[in-house]
Amino acid sequence: MHCNHCLFYVAGLFVAYAFDDISQKKVATQSHTPEGQNTEASNAVDRKTSTCMRTLPIGRNNPQKTVWWKVDLDGVYNIQSINILFKNYDGYEDRQRGRFAGFSLYVSNTGVIQGSRLCYKNGPHDHLPPLNFTAICPESGRYVIFYNERYAGSTYPTGSELENVFTELCEVIVKGCNNPSFYGSKCDIPCPTNCSDSTCHIQSGACFTCKPGWTGIHCNKTCTDGWYGVNCSQQCVGHCRDGVTCNQQTGQCDTGCDKGWTGVMCDKGILEGGKKD
Repeated sequence: MHCNHCLFYVAGLFVAYAFDDISQKKVATQSHTPEGQNTEASNAVDRKTSTCMRTLPIGRNNPQKTVWWKVDLDGVYNIQSINILFKNYDGYEDRQRGRFAGFSLYVSNTGVIQGSRLCYKNGPHDHLPPLNFTAICPESGRYVIFYNERYAGSTYPTGSELENVFTELCEVIVKGCNNPSFYGSKCDIPCPTNCSDSTCHIQSGACFTCKPGWTGIHCNKTCTDGWYGVNCSQQCVGHCRDGVTCNQQTGQCDTGCDKGWTGVMCDKGILEGGKKD
């Protein structure tokens, strides 16, 4: 590897120096690994640039069409950026950039791409990615997932390698706050009290979702009468005693039901003789 790539690597780290490295030596897995080689997924989080993970090749005519690598941060964290150092070979930089072209980065709470939040996509009209790549990704999640594919009929950036596409990640550095309940460039500002899971946008402090009964960007406003639940998105459905509104967190009628109604939400009518509708 050329020295200049090492300098770029250091520069990439320096950009996000105020944030914590939350992926170092965490548990990593990948879709497939060549036998008999020291190229397991954990090589991308060991902070040794001389060791890289590697997968079986993907390609339009290869048996494997997709590849993924992911790291489990061992908890939900506020993420600021994702820095990837792709492996380079002397004189083959363009080939390597073409191999990584088209890749995506996801942030997930479950570890699967379905339902994850797309952080970055190298689209068909984009340039080939640099071998030292950083994506700003102000998300909250437990897993960071690298994904790439090579399907016949799909369009990839000009210069993409389409066959025998090896994925070799030497380091994946996820920057964020070690304490997920804090945000800011120094990770020293508490997230608003009513943010769900006590996590918030790492730059602005805005809540991703609110605890039941609260709404607003910083979840500092109570639900208006007649509404309850997460982000105040559910309407009270019962007949609470004396017209009192339902509990803004649970939707239940804490003071009891009006005459003729029953149930914790007072949504079940009672016929004469005590029988329910």
